[in-house]
Amino acid sequence: MRYFLDTEFNGFGGSLLSLALVPEDGEEFYVTLGCEAALLPWVEQNVAPFLDHVPVGLVSPRLSRRDAAIALSHYLAIDPQPVILADWPEDISQFCNLLMTGPGEMVPVPATTFQLVPLGGFSTASNSAVPHNALHDARALKDHILGLEP
Repeated sequence: MRYFLDTEFNGFGGSLLSLALVPEDGEEFYVTLGCEAALLPWVEQNVAPFLDHVPVGLVSPRLSRRDAAIALSHYLAIDPQPVILADWPEDISQFCNLLMTGPGEMVPVPATTFQLVPLGGFSTASNSAVPHNALHDARALKDHILGLEP
C-alpha cells in the first residue's frame, strides 16, 4: 500500500516535532514528539500551535523518540511492503532518522520503498485544512497525487 508522508520539524535539519502517514485506504498514523531545544520563532508561530489540530482519536501526548519509533514500527508491521511517498526530501530523512533508536539499533520495519514526488508549484501547506500540521498536510498530499492519477 502507498502511504503519504509529511513531517514537521524545528527548522532545517532540526528535531522532529510530528510525523503523519496517510494510507490510500485505512487508518492514519500521527505522532507528536517532545522537543528539548527551543523552537525557532517561525516554528513557534506557524507549527507549534497546530500540532494537536487533529481528530480526537489521534491526539496523543508528546512521545519520546523511542516511543514514537516503536509506534511507527507497530503501525507499519501490518504491511509487508509499504511504499512511502513524500514531496520533500527532509520528510524522508526525518522518517528514516526516527527509525534509529541508538548506535547500530533500529526498530523493526518491513522492506520499505520511498518515492520522492516533487510537485513543482503545488504546496501541501497551502492546500491543507490546517497548514503546517503534518496530518493535514499529508492528507493534502494524498488528495493532490491521487487527483493527478487516471
